[in-house]
Amino acid sequence: MALNTRKPETRLGLVRRARRMDRILAETYPDAHCELDFGSPLELLVATILSAQCTDKRVNMVTPVLFAKYPTVEDYAAADRAEMEEIIRSTGFFRAKTNSIIGMAQAVCERYRGVVPNKLKDLVTLPGVGRKTANVVLGNAFDVPGLTVDTHFQRLVRRFGWTEETDPVKIEHAVAELIPRREWTWFSHRVIWHGRRICHARRPACGVCPLAALCPAYGAGPTDAATATKLVRSGPFS
Repeated sequence: MALNTRKPETRLGLVRRARRMDRILAETYPDAHCELDFGSPLELLVATILSAQCTDKRVNMVTPVLFAKYPTVEDYAAADRAEMEEIIRSTGFFRAKTNSIIGMAQAVCERYRGVVPNKLKDLVTLPGVGRKTANVVLGNAFDVPGLTVDTHFQRLVRRFGWTEETDPVKIEHAVAELIPRREWTWFSHRVIWHGRRICHARRPACGVCPLAALCPAYGAGPTDAATATKLVRSGPFS
């Protein structure tokens, strides 16, 4: 039986590999961006709450009606629960999401004079807002760098061999030590796009992956280019 002669990766080697992978992702997905439609921090906050266990495409089908009916945070705070539930029903978990949106809006009105806060420590105190949602809003509405640790992000950075952590907060801190802060928001978009398009959970398209030479999980999916090409997906995602 052949022995594994691959040398253990040093910390410096990991940092260099991670940053090289980020550069490749930047070249591969120059147009990567938040795929939720929004026009203000409030709209992005509401849309991100709705995106839990739901696709961005579905959320974007619902939000035009929602945003038109509730143009201000005060409107959300005073919303009729049954009416909101009916509008967002197709996003799933609509009762819990209605509770979160109305509670979030009431808290913003009571604590922040009706203005969505632009600090992580404040955002995470709002009903329905965790670190992932807060970082989405900070990075995309306020231009404050943040790592969006969603299911794609968690899966890919573990597959890349960057961390063995499973807790989202610990994963966020681990990746933050590898990628420069200025890159955090855009890096998150690139990883999420890669996870949706090529690095799938069950059958990653390894044979056409631009990260193949740097990924320790190469071979988890088909390595034949023709077979792998058939697995590549394009957005928007349903």
